[in-house]
Amino acid sequence: MRVQHSPTGGGTAGRSPATARAVLAPLALAQFVCSFAGSNMNVMINDISEDLDTTVQGVQLAITLFLLVMAALMIPGGKLTDRLGRKRCLLIGLAVYGVGALLSAAAPNLGVLILGNSLLEGVGTALLIPPVYILTTLLFTDVVARARAFGTVMAFAGIGAAAGPLIGGLITSALSWRAAFVFQALVIVVIILLSRRITDPLPPDPTRVFDTGGAVLSAVGLVLVVMGILATDDNGWLAAGLLVVGALVLVWFYRWIRARERSGAEPLLSTSLFRDRTSNLGLITQNAQWLMLMGVSFVAAAYLQVVRGYDAIRTGVVFTAATAGLLAASLGAERLAKKWSQRTLVMTGFAVTICGIGLLIVLVNAWTSAWAFVPGLLLIGLGLGVMLTPSVNVVQSSFGEQQQGEISGLSRSVSNLGSSFGTAIAGTILVADPAFGAYAAALIVLVVIGCGGLVAAAKLPRTGPPR
Repeated sequence: MRVQHSPTGGGTAGRSPATARAVLAPLALAQFVCSFAGSNMNVMINDISEDLDTTVQGVQLAITLFLLVMAALMIPGGKLTDRLGRKRCLLIGLAVYGVGALLSAAAPNLGVLILGNSLLEGVGTALLIPPVYILTTLLFTDVVARARAFGTVMAFAGIGAAAGPLIGGLITSALSWRAAFVFQALVIVVIILLSRRITDPLPPDPTRVFDTGGAVLSAVGLVLVVMGILATDDNGWLAAGLLVVGALVLVWFYRWIRARERSGAEPLLSTSLFRDRTSNLGLITQNAQWLMLMGVSFVAAAYLQVVRGYDAIRTGVVFTAATAGLLAASLGAERLAKKWSQRTLVMTGFAVTICGIGLLIVLVNAWTSAWAFVPGLLLIGLGLGVMLTPSVNVVQSSFGEQQQGEISGLSRSVSNLGSSFGTAIAGTILVADPAFGAYAAALIVLVVIGCGGLVAAAKLPRTGPPR
């Protein structure tokens, strides 16, 4: 691993456990609230559609656009950390996110909700998430300490995504779906206060050139690809056209950054990021993990509410099984990392998650009770909890500190693109016909994607656990 130590001495050397926890707390909470935002709306589908006089498809659009904006802007957001500074980007992102949450809470219609939730919260997340991973990498330079820190951050990410339906359901049932956005704004305030303990280990460089052309091309290409998936159930030709054009724009983006690199200009991303085999495999596993997590979350939540008639709280309670699985895996993450290689953990996680999705199909078809969802969701939570941290560690540790801004943006963009794909693909299948057949079909697609992630994990280097 080509990991360099911070020249400023801002790493974990000499840092007391209490200080390390104080630095890590706001970073983990920031990841939690963003993951929570991506999944908590799944249990509010009926409440939001009725209150704002819209449809299930309208709410799905808002959820997918939030994830899409994150994915499209995460790479530029990661690059801006070099120019503006990691802590400053974190605080700016938190502020934009907070404004978006408050606007969403007061939304009188779907358009304003999309502006607040999908756009402002999406932009805020794209600015604040790359610094979370860059700061974690730079502040925790020891291999074991970094693994533990990433374990904490990814545990909060997984718990935020898995517990989002439960917390959102409780708040929606007790108060209103609008109160869930007020809750997010309050968490943002807490994070800003806790962030005072963070010191940026590297100074910002205002002279760094920002590749605007590359940022536009990457964002447009990703948007077109996801919009193509969303358009599948309405117009096949339009969907195919968007997918093809999106792919061509992404090819143009790659040729653009390669041309800038050859001319001596600084590109949005270095092409060397795409030449590291281990990192590429890790990115594939990240994409598949978040695609499965968000896909299962949307499919199960929509099926429970639209077909079974569950309200927000009952839907959220069902999802506690996934949260319990993630918590159990997170509590044992450090011991697992010491005993097993990252490759083994990622492979095991995929295998367990795939089995969990299989149980969701079989048991829900056999039983009408809500208990039919519990075994599958529990296994999915366990599987994802086991593999989220090693996948991130594989990617981040493949590059030195000078490329942490780029690889963090790319890594988070790939993960959030997976979340967008999960909601778009599974949601498109289910919304077309929310009966059990479509429910099973959507989950089978997720199983196939999980098998692809398992194959990629099997190709990771056979290295032992860190000592």
